[in-house]
Amino acid sequence: MGPRDRSARPLYTPAERERRDASPWTLVQGVLAPLQFAIFLVSLILVLRALTTGEGLFAAEASVVIKTVALFAIMITGSIWEKVVFGRWLFAPAFFWEDVVSMLVLALHTAYLAALATQAIDGRTLLLLALAAYASYAVNAGQFVLKLRAARLQGGNRRTPRLAGALS
Repeated sequence: MGPRDRSARPLYTPAERERRDASPWTLVQGVLAPLQFAIFLVSLILVLRALTTGEGLFAAEASVVIKTVALFAIMITGSIWEKVVFGRWLFAPAFFWEDVVSMLVLALHTAYLAALATQAIDGRTLLLLALAAYASYAVNAGQFVLKLRAARLQGGNRRTPRLAGALS
């Protein structure tokens, strides 16, 4: 099954919806997604402040590390959720493109951590890399919000479906 298969079927089969609603990982995703988004907003402000004023570089860099830790937490728990609900760790047809973009988000955040740890690039360039990671995250978050809306429109939503990668 590839990405095309997801357009030919509803987002969740009745069995998948039942597994989704019964899984504690659904609640974990529902908590982590808005938490990560809040961390993102605070960090974005700190990064933009450091870029525009030159002040608060350490706080901005630390906030991106915190955001990245939250991202990894939601991605790991999201893949567990996907395995429980769809029988695949990642790239289930219902979330194929969200997972593809999530891989880009992870790559950019990981590149940030590597560059920070090795001091391979200067502070300003590092913060620009963080903004690139955040732009990809914003796209991915939008994908998941649209997916949440689609799940709600399909009905039978007793719990919040995966937001992650969310609002990853």
